[in-house]
Amino acid sequence: MNQPKNILIVRTDRIGDVVLSLPLAAIIKKHFPECKVSFLLREYTKPLVVNNPNIDEVITLIEENGKPSIAKNIELLKKINMTASGGFDVCIVAYPTYPIALILFLSNIKTRIGTGYRWYSFLFNKKNYEHRKYGEHHELEYNVHLLRQLGIDENVTEKNVSYGITPSIQDEEKVKKDLNELGINFSKPIIIVHPGSGGSAVDLPISKMKEIVNNLSNEGVEILITGTTAEKELCQSLVVNKSIINLAGRYNLSELIALINQCNVMIANSTGPIHIAAALGKNVVGFYPKFTTASAKRWGPYTNKKNVFTPDIDCTNCTRKQCEELNCMDSIRSDKVAQTVKSILDKIASEKK
Repeated sequence: MNQPKNILIVRTDRIGDVVLSLPLAAIIKKHFPECKVSFLLREYTKPLVVNNPNIDEVITLIEENGKPSIAKNIELLKKINMTASGGFDVCIVAYPTYPIALILFLSNIKTRIGTGYRWYSFLFNKKNYEHRKYGEHHELEYNVHLLRQLGIDENVTEKNVSYGITPSIQDEEKVKKDLNELGINFSKPIIIVHPGSGGSAVDLPISKMKEIVNNLSNEGVEILITGTTAEKELCQSLVVNKSIINLAGRYNLSELIALINQCNVMIANSTGPIHIAAALGKNVVGFYPKFTTASAKRWGPYTNKKNVFTPDIDCTNCTRKQCEELNCMDSIRSDKVAQTVKSILDKIASEKK
């Protein structure tokens, strides 16, 4: 095919999923420098792509009662297609659903790249045949493989990956002002602990997370606990002394990105913020179960600055049900986690000298 002039990347699910799709934009720009790259996503994940140097246009999915509006989104995309810059000649669907596939088909986008394994895959005319459920590759790598339909066979690695997440200056200033008012000492290492998750995996027990926080609280560090408004109580349980600050529910996503950019280490379960931290080049410590659909191999932070802990239990053909019933995540030793974090802090300190 001819070199595309206007490519639309589509990812309409959650925070971590969007983060793991962002490298597509950098790779496209590398191979097609003159190509305009647009990104279609949901309103609440929009801060992940605003200010991204590799994305020229951000399009927000129109939703009604939490579901995509077929008619309104078709109207929106057709309207964009009629602008002076010309319409989309390619769309890449990293996360397919029937409504999204139908919207893109009826928007008359010439080349539509998506999976070949869904009943509605006839709506795509460039099909990728990889079963993600087997977890043979990382989610980010599966996304990059979609570019093969454009003749791009990029060898992306944890060392060369580029996300392009960029906090706004306004959010950075607000967060710094807040932290100063809260008495945070910026000369000390800042650790963010994010104990909650979206429920897509099995979490480290909160008792273990509390042990880790307790172990680190006397190490001359600043510890910030983050979470949603609904997780305030959960996060408060980690405030083991007055020096630890619970920020749950305080920041929107845009501000959370700026906050994470201030930290040295993030400790979290399999959840969106750990991917944001990885994308911002932070040291991350994560906890992942062993079953394939939620494993670190498939969903772990994609960075060479990570330490991932999985259950010590030696199990085969692990399932979510088995993991929960055996309480596998409780086998992760909190003292080993704390020691790993201390080693990271020692390395950071030596690099500053």
